[in-house]
Amino acid sequence: MLFPKKVKHRKWQRLRGHEGRVATRGTKLSFGSYGIKTEESTEISAQQIEAARKAITRYVQKGGKMWIRIFPDKPITTKPPEVGMGKGKGDPHKYVAPVEKGRVLFEVDGITKEQAYQALRKAGAKLPVRVRVVSR
Repeated sequence: MLFPKKVKHRKWQRLRGHEGRVATRGTKLSFGSYGIKTEESTEISAQQIEAARKAITRYVQKGGKMWIRIFPDKPITTKPPEVGMGKGKGDPHKYVAPVEKGRVLFEVDGITKEQAYQALRKAGAKLPVRVRVVSR
């Protein structure tokens, strides 16, 4: 599972106002011939990225190559159950990747168009965001 080796700040403040933004970086295919692109803004957890990666790897097997274009570096904190209000911020629970609309998440190459479409469609089903399969 993906998570940062070392971070400058263990806990981040909450970011607001990113719902309607459109990505300006990472919107075009850079490595592979096929990829999946988001249709809305959200946060994708490291577990969801790993599930999508496994789905692509199982379908592609040794025939092609895959690139992951996002990295979960934002910590999400939670407090333990049955702890009252106050008493400070909770401990880091998981890491997420903030994703804006139009961002390319995964890319594949070295396989046929039908194989790529099926692999990326299966990976898109594992993610909490609507995605579109794109090609060069």
